[in-house]
Amino acid sequence: MSRIQTTFATLKQFGKKALIPFITAGDPHPDQTVAMLHGLVKSGADLIELGVPFSDPMADGPVIQRASERALVHKVGLRHVLAMVKEFRQQDDRTPIILMGYANPIEAMGIEKFADAAKDAGIDGMLTVDYPPEESTEFNAMLKARDIDPVFLLSPTTDKARVDIIVNQASGFIYYVSLKGVTGSKNLDIVEVADRVASIRSQTDLPIGVGFGVRDAATAKAVASVADAVVVGSRMVQEVEISTADNVVANLMALTAELRAAIDAN
Repeated sequence: MSRIQTTFATLKQFGKKALIPFITAGDPHPDQTVAMLHGLVKSGADLIELGVPFSDPMADGPVIQRASERALVHKVGLRHVLAMVKEFRQQDDRTPIILMGYANPIEAMGIEKFADAAKDAGIDGMLTVDYPPEESTEFNAMLKARDIDPVFLLSPTTDKARVDIIVNQASGFIYYVSLKGVTGSKNLDIVEVADRVASIRSQTDLPIGVGFGVRDAATAKAVASVADAVVVGSRMVQEVEISTADNVVANLMALTAELRAAIDAN
């Protein structure tokens, strides 16, 4: 099993739900990313979603767009992100890392070369926003052959027929986007989320994570009551944005611990 699959199996055994914080690699500075990753783990993260800075995102809202812009000022690209994960792996060989990004940098590197580099770095999952399942069969097979899980997004408008197509390509877990729009758009409707998660569960045995609208501990707790994982993106990145270089790791850890406590309170 992959690290992602092992992590979810262990959490299920103990009746726990996963916390998956998101940060953008290289934000606020490339030298701080690895320390931030370790801080997230120490304060309660089960898996980490690491954003690859990109100039033309289609799923990221303004907060995460600004994070990419800050990282791109330091010329952080895909190879740098892989190097950061490889450095993280020197001390942590357990926590799954999911890269979140876009097809262009992967295509520029070459999909097989990327898959080899991701395996070497210790990547566990790949969420490529603009790789639809119909056009990524070869890429997904390369990832799975290297024990890297292709993770796909489902949205409130994804119909049952398309859910079937996506879950047949996916592994690790399914990422359900809890609202229409980009990351951090608005408050989510937990009743609607519960209904959609239940519907998705009828079509797959994969764990289901929910994100795009988790803004605070109360929302995290509510989502954890209906899903297998809580993904927190814009709120984490917002904390980075308002912090200083001296306190960014401590502030991220405090926020992660608060979310962890709320999720575990169910």
